[in-house]
Formats: sequence, structure tokens, C-alpha cells
Amino acid sequence: MVGQGADEELRSLRSWLLESPEVRRHAKISWENPALPAGTMGTDALSVLQLATDNVWQIATFSISYAAWRKTRTRSPRVTLEYNGNSVIIEGCDPEMVERIIRSLSEE
Repeated sequence: MVGQGADEELRSLRSWLLESPEVRRHAKISWENPALPAGTMGTDALSVLQLATDNVWQIATFSISYAAWRKTRTRSPRVTLEYNGNSVIIEGCDPEMVERIIRSLSEE
């Protein structure tokens, strides 16, 4: 996530996903801190919320949970979602968000 309050929003999304029985049952949710390029100073900011799942159906479950969470938020940080090398950037909360997430992340 990028934008004002991104760390707080990322923590909120993690909590939301952990409260979803379907997501929690079929995905491993963890923090990931990618390696920084040489010479770069790190920060205390959160980097990546990782969901490890075993099938495309879980992309749909995640997408629905994400859309429900997003509708509860007053801030709208830019979010990059990645799966199997495919990525989608989400800004705002439009009605086609779930379909766009599923389509983008399900492409092989």
C-alpha cells in the first residue's frame, strides 16, 4: 500500500482477513519484508502483507473480502496485489473491483 496512513491500512486489512473464516482456513497470512537494494536505508514501515493460497478459487474469496474491507475505509491508499507474477493496482473502490482483481490475478 502506498499513501497516507498506508501502514495503518495494511494492519487493518490483515486483521480483516484474519477475521474471515474462509480466508483464514485456506490461506496463510504473514508479513513479508523484501530485501532492500544495497545502500538503501530501511524504515520501520510495513512492506508486504503476504497471503499464500493453493488455488484460484481463493483469489475470488480474497477479492470479495478485500472489496468488503475497502468499503469500510475512509482513506484510499493505492494497493498493488500480486499473484504468480501477475499484478493489479487498485485505487479507489469501484463496483468492478472484484472482477478486475480476479481477472488480473488469474491470468496465466
